Amino acid sequence: MTHTLTLTAIAPVTHDTWHLTFDHPAGFQFEPGQATHWALDKDGWRDKDRPFTMTSKPEADVVEFVIKSYPDHDGVTEQIPHMAPGDKILAEDPAGAITDHGPGVFLAAGAGITPFIAILDKHAREGVIGDRLIFANKTDHDIILRDKWDTMDGVTPTYVISGQADTDYIYGKIDKAMLQDLLNDLNQTFYICGPGGFVDAMRDALTDLSVSKSQMVIENGW
Repeated sequence: MTHTLTLTAIAPVTHDTWHLTFDHPAGFQFEPGQATHWALDKDGWRDKDRPFTMTSKPEADVVEFVIKSYPDHDGVTEQIPHMAPGDKILAEDPAGAITDHGPGVFLAAGAGITPFIAILDKHAREGVIGDRLIFANKTDHDIILRDKWDTMDGVTPTYVISGQADTDYIYGKIDKAMLQDLLNDLNQTFYICGPGGFVDAMRDALTDLSVSKSQMVIENGW
């Protein structure tokens, strides 16, 4: 089923990431972590849908997204900064493999943080403690919602920066050795989201550390 959502507000999150708020049409139901394919409801764009994750509470009166814009891509994300209240999108029924499986380690790269926003918000509301966020980005400036993670009850954030040698955080890339160093307990749930290469690397590193398939929550499957 296709749902029509109307944009009510848009605001920057980082230099290339935007927070979009839409009305919440009846029948548009989802779980924290799930996504929908949506397209701009205007000529030339209705057949150019892309997947985006809802970041708001499922029961809220609005539907929110945090979306990274890629100006060098001739596609939907390139259009995000130009959207304005009143613009409409056409969204399919939500779906997705990343849903809440309880506390755990959240491994994200770049815009791969978006499925975890609603899940970690849910954990904070429920008083869940012990979540660990390990978040990879190119530069300090790229970290999406850094202030939120730094102040969220129940979650310990670690930022790993690969493209800025003078970073305030860990410089390098997340790998097996880094995971061994950062984590004392591997007997827990691991959520993984990011570009395909990142997902594959995290899955392989965890497998090498004897983390079982059943402990991993991954959007693109196996």
